[in-house]
Order: sequence, then structure tokens, then C-alpha cells
Amino acid sequence: MDREFLIDLFTDFGPVAIRKMFSGYGISADGVNFALALRAGLFFRADEMTIPDFEAEGSKPFQYSTRAKTVVVNSYWELPARLFDDSAELAQ
Repeated sequence: MDREFLIDLFTDFGPVAIRKMFSGYGISADGVNFALALRAGLFFRADEMTIPDFEAEGSKPFQYSTRAKTVVVNSYWELPARLFDDSAELAQ
């Protein structure tokens, strides 16, 4: 995912900052980081209120592997694929 794609994707959301981070980008609004765009995909910050919505869409939490184990990061969940084509609904 390149920076220009992310700018287009978040057009309806409003002004966002897209900063180089790890192997991708951190995406924030009003100084709050709410998404990560990494090689593994686009992941949004989630909490106990929003995780069921991600689960209902079939999304999975961000995870990565170390030599010893697979680490699951439950605070970031994969963006449902259908929202890549609907920036207005993504903004909601």
C-alpha cells in the first residue's frame, strides 16, 4: 500500500496525517493514531465496542510471528475488504 493510495482511501474521512512507521505507515487524525498500513494489510484500532463489528465482517486482529511464537495484537483489526471500494462508508 503506497501513500497516494491511502490519501485517496481517506478522502471522505477528512484530513489525516500519514507518517512512515515500521514497515508501512501510521495514520492519524487530530493527533490520534487510528490505523496502521503494513505489508500485512490495513488495520484499524479497535476496542471492546468495535471488535464485534470487525468480527461480524470476518476480519482478524493484526498478528506477526517471532522465532518463538505468533503474537496477536487485539487492539488493531483488519479493514474489511469491501470498505476499500467505499470510502464514504469507511469514513463512517
